[in-house]
Amino acid sequence: MQTSFFSLKRLLLLGAVLHVGITAYSQTVQDSKDHYTLSNDHLTVVLDKQQGSISYQFRNGIQLDRTIAYFEDQALGMLQSTGMREHSYTTDDIQDPMGQGICLNVVHEDAQQPVRLIQHITLYKTHAYVLISVEAEAKEGSRHTVSTRHIAPLALLQGQGGRLQLPGRAPRLTDFPFDNDNWVDVMTQAWPAQGKGSLSGISHELIAISDQETRAGLVAGSITHDNWKTGIRYSGGVKAGTLDSLVMYGGVSTPDQPSLPASMGGYDGTHDVIPHGLISGTSVQGPLLFLGAGDDVRQCLVQYGQGNTLVAPARKWAGPAPVYWNSFGVEGVLGYEKVMMPAGVLKVIDVWKGMQHFNQYASPVISIDSYDQQIYTTNILRSIGQYARKKGQQIGFYFIPFANWNWANALYTAKLQGSDHLLSDVVLRDNKGEPVPYKKGDWSAFPLDPTHPATRQYIIYHLQRAKAIGATFIKIDFLSAGSLESVKHYDPQVTTGIQAYNYGMKLLRHLTDSIMGPDVFFTMAISPMFPHQYAHTRFVSTDVYSHFRNDQAGFPHYGSTAASMISAAHLWWVQGTLWPYTNMDVAIMKHFQKHPDLSEMEVKVRLFSMITLGSILGDGSDLREPLAVSRAQQYLNHPAVSAFFSHPRAFTPLSFPEGNGMDQQLRFFLAGDTLLLSAFNFHLSQPFTAQFSRQETGLKAGAYEIRDFMTDKVLGTVGTAQATIELTVPAKDALLVKVVPRQ
Repeated sequence: MQTSFFSLKRLLLLGAVLHVGITAYSQTVQDSKDHYTLSNDHLTVVLDKQQGSISYQFRNGIQLDRTIAYFEDQALGMLQSTGMREHSYTTDDIQDPMGQGICLNVVHEDAQQPVRLIQHITLYKTHAYVLISVEAEAKEGSRHTVSTRHIAPLALLQGQGGRLQLPGRAPRLTDFPFDNDNWVDVMTQAWPAQGKGSLSGISHELIAISDQETRAGLVAGSITHDNWKTGIRYSGGVKAGTLDSLVMYGGVSTPDQPSLPASMGGYDGTHDVIPHGLISGTSVQGPLLFLGAGDDVRQCLVQYGQGNTLVAPARKWAGPAPVYWNSFGVEGVLGYEKVMMPAGVLKVIDVWKGMQHFNQYASPVISIDSYDQQIYTTNILRSIGQYARKKGQQIGFYFIPFANWNWANALYTAKLQGSDHLLSDVVLRDNKGEPVPYKKGDWSAFPLDPTHPATRQYIIYHLQRAKAIGATFIKIDFLSAGSLESVKHYDPQVTTGIQAYNYGMKLLRHLTDSIMGPDVFFTMAISPMFPHQYAHTRFVSTDVYSHFRNDQAGFPHYGSTAASMISAAHLWWVQGTLWPYTNMDVAIMKHFQKHPDLSEMEVKVRLFSMITLGSILGDGSDLREPLAVSRAQQYLNHPAVSAFFSHPRAFTPLSFPEGNGMDQQLRFFLAGDTLLLSAFNFHLSQPFTAQFSRQETGLKAGAYEIRDFMTDKVLGTVGTAQATIELTVPAKDALLVKVVPRQ
């Protein structure tokens, strides 16, 4: 194969890429009769020239033995790289946005097949990761059109002798859901004891495998999200720390299965009811994969996030982070049950005006969430916006770009807002021609085709309303609807759900810039984790109600602070890579909607969780209530809190939550000019001794005081020779402290 061919492929994958002759530096190449070996200081890639399999050996001891690539062609069936009779290779010296390195190009073909498989494995001279891709290409003159809905750049198959091995005594696997709907968790699990079942499932877009004691581990995931939803199907071996099957493939499509636990196959998938869409052409590429391992799996996750942003740069935000009040904590549909009418919103504005520190950095946003459009008309919202601006505040807007809530029996009679099209003309359809279900019931959410002209008109309709009221902050919700697979889309060039989602999000951003200008802050609520590049932040966990635990009497069995921290503790790395900020949803000072009142301890722990994850600061309290106002003054108007949230930063976890039980005990640190430590004890009866080593937190030599973040009260000292800091957290509590030099 010619270098120019591969140059074109790299351009498609990574953008502006330069191919130059370079010296490999720390990379070494060994070529023998049976194997081609490419190494750097961190890992070794071994091509079996006879069988066509590829093995990866990392310095930390992790091995992936005899990996293959395959795809399922609509006409030819499954074709595997090792099933081809001929295996040849070339190499290219490269320089791209990720660095300098060598790209190994392996061609698998067979005289009996009209298609060849081409693998690209890029090893950089200094990185502990490789990039892996595969393309299925029709041979010249074959007249074959490649058509597939399933393509795997990397697969370990037990029948092919494939195996992943992780050294260590406490192996763990972290499984990621497709989106953040239905209160699903990011789940870290141990290998079951021998004879007690197997570890198996499907993670989405990425997976992490690590040793709990040493933190050495591996992260594998897709870093392109234009065409494919990427699934990672895994099955554990008999021995802990081994996987007999690991398949990373473009084309995952998983239905909801309510009979299963929500985070273990119930609602953690793609919510599709039909298979992934087909991609066809003379050549079809799978997703570009990141495969990295090191002594600290947390650093691997950060590198994975950075890899994504080199392919698709994250959005930037200049100035202090937004702070906002959101109406959803008061009333689900504002005004519908007359809980808060427009005069109540003006009262909220007045309360915020009186909070000096809360107003010190960014102008607070009054974010109107879902609302009764008969009460909160455009004119009413405009007047609220005008009142807010007189008080030095801003107004925010809410809408759902790719779904429409309506009565189920109105599908064929109701028109989509802003258009002359019936809703039935615009909804996604399954392979029987029926509307794709999204949120079912008498009052249903129907998923819209992002490529349909009526959807464009619908988005314009809402953006014009947002402009009319002077909105500068927009919360977009139920975005996963736009990624659902459909038997067809209005634009025939769009054949997969994630292609349609990208189409819709690009359209939304273009229309926003055209109608409202570029300085509009976007936060995504219910949404896929990828692609990431269209908003400034995304909810780490949706609809957090601020009660302490899911099993708390009188509260829902979801949406607690403890539950939100299970996912959030796995996702601290998204801040500063995928998004400039995280969003942990709003704090609540007294009660969420009609739920019972919260204790002051619950208010404090919730606020500490938001600080720890580097969230933007949002509040959802009914500030007509005196207790809510006094707590807001105490916690949200606190000078140190306001200063932190002006430029929030996510703390680093010292360990990951295991499982999704409520008895989590978690530790975090934020290195900097002043070291910050937080510890959370969600256990109901046992105290938690949280230990922080000086070395791990980066605390320099010297003597220090441990001070409460809120009160500045001295809680303890750190001696010059002291190697470890210990914080004792009572049951049902949390601590947030700063470590300052002793005077």
